[in-house]
Amino acid sequence: MARVAVTGSSGKLGRAVVTDLLAHGWDVVALDRVPSPRGDVVSSVVDLTDFGQAVEALSGIDDRHSGVDALVHLAAVPAPGLVPNAAIFANNVTASYNAYAAALRAGVRRVVWASSETVLGLPFDEPPPYVPVDEEYAPRPNSTYSLVKTLEEELARQLCRWHPDLTMTGLRFSNVMDPGDYAQFPGYDADPRLRRWNLWGYIDARDGAQAVRRALDHDVPGADVFIIANADTVMARPTADLLAAEFPDVPVTRPLGQHETLLSIDKARRVLGYQPEHSWR
Repeated sequence: MARVAVTGSSGKLGRAVVTDLLAHGWDVVALDRVPSPRGDVVSSVVDLTDFGQAVEALSGIDDRHSGVDALVHLAAVPAPGLVPNAAIFANNVTASYNAYAAALRAGVRRVVWASSETVLGLPFDEPPPYVPVDEEYAPRPNSTYSLVKTLEEELARQLCRWHPDLTMTGLRFSNVMDPGDYAQFPGYDADPRLRRWNLWGYIDARDGAQAVRRALDHDVPGADVFIIANADTVMARPTADLLAAEFPDVPVTRPLGQHETLLSIDKARRVLGYQPEHSWR
């Protein structure tokens, strides 16, 4: 049985990832700054900004495990504005570097990590170059949080250049939602500007977990990134109406379904086999 370390395992996405990986036969080591809510996994409280803790967590703390085969790195300050910008930068950059360096030292050559939709230009005060947005245009970070994600994507590319046998798959997650969050969605429809900031996108945590699992199976050396969102928007209004109201001059590159997401998941579908299974509707 392959063993994977999941950092940020107690967060909204992390909890879903642990559940999904266990259900599909993975042995999970749960790592976070707060205790794991589960009693059926090996877990440790770890501060990844401390390199020594990161090394020990991935190499094996005491006799709890003897190392891992893969790393899923989700740990981070999860959004802009939660703490001062300098704290976001210091925490997220340091934690990511330490996690990757510790994993490499432990012999891990398969890493899946959480990038973010924010690198695409959120909150789109400057309209996107086209829709659906995809992975083909250069990042447009507009916050310290998204700047860090952009730097982490470059970090992955350079680490893979240093280590040609390393696979690092970055998942540009949309706004993560649990089923309990869906009760608020109908309230968005009165004013499309409420969710304009991320093109009305979202990702069900369970589908985010599916994407992580499929990315772990993507054993192709090198660094790559994929947008991960659900297939629809958070709105009852048709996507065409949303575009006409908020982005009337943005080119539309292909026909769109009635409620189709404007965060293209075509690449994730094609390369990873990702297919959303859940919707708020």
